[in-house]
Amino acid sequence: MDWGTELWDQYDIIEKHTQSGLELVEKYVKFVKERTEIEQNYAKQLRNLSKKYNLKRSSKDEPECRLSSYQSFLDILNEMNDYAGQRELIAENMMMSICIDLTKYLQELKQERKTYLMEAKKAQQSLESTYKQLDSSKKRFEREWREAERAAQYAEKTDQDINATKADVEKAKQQAHMRAHVAEECKNDYAAQLQKYNKEQNQFYFTDMPLIFNKLQDLDERRVRKLAQGYILFSDTEKHVMPIIGKCLEGITKAGTNVNERNDSMVVIEQNKSGFERPGDVEFEDYSQGINRASSDSSLGTPKGPMDLLGKNRSKNFWLFSKRSKLSPSTLPPFSTPPAPSPANGPPSPKFGRDPLSYCLKEINKTVKPRISSFRTLRRSPTVTEDFAHLPPEQRRKRLQQKLEEICKELQKEVDQSEALGKMKDVYEKNPQMGDPASLASQISQTSQNIERLRGELSKYETWLAEAGGRGDTLRYKTHTFNNNGAHDVHSPDGAHSDESTPDPSQAIYAEFDDDFEDEELTAPIGQCTAMYNFPGASEGTISMQEGEVLAVVEEDKGDGWTRVRRNNGDEGYIPTSYVTISLNK
Repeated sequence: MDWGTELWDQYDIIEKHTQSGLELVEKYVKFVKERTEIEQNYAKQLRNLSKKYNLKRSSKDEPECRLSSYQSFLDILNEMNDYAGQRELIAENMMMSICIDLTKYLQELKQERKTYLMEAKKAQQSLESTYKQLDSSKKRFEREWREAERAAQYAEKTDQDINATKADVEKAKQQAHMRAHVAEECKNDYAAQLQKYNKEQNQFYFTDMPLIFNKLQDLDERRVRKLAQGYILFSDTEKHVMPIIGKCLEGITKAGTNVNERNDSMVVIEQNKSGFERPGDVEFEDYSQGINRASSDSSLGTPKGPMDLLGKNRSKNFWLFSKRSKLSPSTLPPFSTPPAPSPANGPPSPKFGRDPLSYCLKEINKTVKPRISSFRTLRRSPTVTEDFAHLPPEQRRKRLQQKLEEICKELQKEVDQSEALGKMKDVYEKNPQMGDPASLASQISQTSQNIERLRGELSKYETWLAEAGGRGDTLRYKTHTFNNNGAHDVHSPDGAHSDESTPDPSQAIYAEFDDDFEDEELTAPIGQCTAMYNFPGASEGTISMQEGEVLAVVEEDKGDGWTRVRRNNGDEGYIPTSYVTISLNK
């Protein structure tokens, strides 16, 4: 069944139906566009949300960063950022595969439909023109036939009229004959026009219009088929990224399971342990007997307890919770010019003898403050010192160890630079055309001074660490021999190369460094990853990978969705973080 046969007389219906079909395509394209806008806005809001709550690069050294709950939250933010990227990908694919493609196809259908309707209109106009000619010839034939009949009747009447002359009779007969001839010609013309019209009408209804209707039917079926494909793509576009979205959601679940409350508690202990001992019992101070004893024999001195444990904060009381003393200043009135204490077992001074109670109360006032301090008071304005003595013992040891490691790294860098300058000077001396060896003297001298300065700092911090009770084996460095100018023995003070047997500078500071530093070593991998999907790596700086391929991780994702990896052959590049599963070295 086709439109040309079954709907031969429904031109208006077919025209309206095809127009409605094209409008449906336009409506669907508009719907998908609005959906892509929603996806893009959703992705943008997710990215902004992740960025809002994500840790700033400058604050990653905060103590909370080591907590598993904090790290898991950061992992969730990163996964949400990757999830937002997948929503953007959905919007982009929908726009490309549905909106743009359907819009282009719709324009082609409109043009094709317009062509078919123009052909139908031309055929209709041609048939109408032929019908007008037929109608005109028919009316002419009718008119001429009536005129011929009247002329024939007049000739017969004239012939029967006895009063008519022969000439009149002959004239009337000639007129009737002429009219009959004209009527016969009109009849033949009408018959020819009728035959022509019937032929064209048959051509119109049985050939031309059915062909056009069938073409319109084919056009409409192709439109419906294309629209159905668009419906399917609407689903497939999202299904295509569902595995990656699933990985993002699995990552969020994994972040929740990675939270270790016990480990977080241990981290808090490690970061905040002061190393102080708990305060002992406060001794009873019998002020009633202090009157009869010398000040050096009495218990009016600084009581043993929390204040003895606070070092530089002895003048402040040590309380777990902030509160105010119930002692009113009026109960401990200060007195001017306290008397000097008498020597042990000696007679009291005259001033003490005259006013012993004033002296005792003054001594009490020295050790007891009307306002009791709290931890917050103790930490309000600490005096920061270079040896970190303002910190509790445990935290001080950690800070000193960190500082020593930083100095060791700087010292290693300076030694490496010293070695490089020595090699460059060697090359200049052997090949003067490459450079002047004397031009390196200032750099060599500066490097020597830096090494000497760092050695001094290293010794200073080692001493402080020993005082703080630190362990020497926590630092990975060795003792080195330097010349009098602080430079490594491989160079003389003026920059000249020395032939004396000296330790290899490449072994300075760290015992585990190799002897050979000729070539720059590749960055050590921090883990490995397995590709879950194929990635073409067409952009600059990226690297291609195949599903299942194992790569070494060189640099973690910095929050932009890319991870730097390396192959076994040394090729390096960036890949999307959401395309791989990463396992970092512990």
